[in-house]
Amino acid sequence: MDYEYIRTEQAGRVRRLILNRPQARNAQSRRLTEELDDAFQAAEDDRDTGVVVLMGEGDHFSAGHDLGTPQEVADREARPQQGGLRGRYGRSYDLNIEANLRWRNLRKPTIAAVQGYCIFAGWAIASACDIIFAADDAMFLPANFQYFSVPWDLGSRKAKEVLFESRFLSAQEVLDLGFVNRVIPRANLDAEVMAYAGRVAENDPFQLWMTKKAINQAEDAQGFTAHIHDAFNLHMMSSIGEGDPDYALRKPEGQRRRPMVQRAMENYEHYRQSGQAQQ
Repeated sequence: MDYEYIRTEQAGRVRRLILNRPQARNAQSRRLTEELDDAFQAAEDDRDTGVVVLMGEGDHFSAGHDLGTPQEVADREARPQQGGLRGRYGRSYDLNIEANLRWRNLRKPTIAAVQGYCIFAGWAIASACDIIFAADDAMFLPANFQYFSVPWDLGSRKAKEVLFESRFLSAQEVLDLGFVNRVIPRANLDAEVMAYAGRVAENDPFQLWMTKKAINQAEDAQGFTAHIHDAFNLHMMSSIGEGDPDYALRKPEGQRRRPMVQRAMENYEHYRQSGQAQQ
């Protein structure tokens, strides 16, 4: 597959997969997700690759789904899919559930390097990685449904607190909550990620795979994968409800920014100004 929205780089036994739509804050279009899925598979099949690092070009890791850039609209017109609930369900399931679960279960260690915005679908693809290193300027907004790993990422009680209110989390907050492994000065992020990845890649590939498999199986024994599938069905029900006349978060006429994201930033600013948010 030829890549338009990602690029790959090889540094020794480390394969870097780089989201390459900085002008769109690395929003995840259908095409980008398909390219990323292909690149993950190629890295898994390459015997000379021991570790996969996922990164975002520019100031932000990923601002979530592409909700309608000209490129995404053109792709939808060029490659139309089935309409109605059946089409929406199938498309969302393939791109958000099947793909993320494949990446979670890749036979090689995966590391996400997160800077700037990590919103909704950005959270999901970072969560699918084994390790997350965050720059100190990273801002996280947990995913609502779809690939709903948030209760596992934050714990059920904290997940409820954050999602009920809807607010961004700073890099330090998600470090304290256990979602990311390390917070690193922005200028040092790439170097520290690659140094760690290089050390991991020196280990035996089979032992790394078995270790990862055992840890993932521990989560699955507690219901992780079954929960991901069940929560997706609730997501589809919720998304249908957004068309109801009484839906409280309708997008204002003429605005592209989703009210939920705007409210999440306002709520974070409230916490920051009151001294409750950790910098």
